[in-house]
Amino acid sequence: MTKGELFERIAAILHESFEIDRARITPEARLFDDLDIDSIDAVDLIVQLKPLLGGSLQPDMFKSVRTVQDVVDVLYGLVARQGD
Repeated sequence: MTKGELFERIAAILHESFEIDRARITPEARLFDDLDIDSIDAVDLIVQLKPLLGGSLQPDMFKSVRTVQDVVDVLYGLVARQGD
């Protein structure tokens, strides 16, 4: 899965689950400041991302995540590791 595909999946989840206007969801968008994703929403987002990785997703991997691109980068690294 490419970073672009991951971004599209994440954007779809943010739009559908959190009713965020699709135009606001950019790679640079900050989850808390720009998209109003609080810590409870973040946990829900992680739960919804688990199927992309076969369920092997640890919340502590996302401690340094601040933007949508950060989420993409963490997931991309995890997906790449699974392919090894």
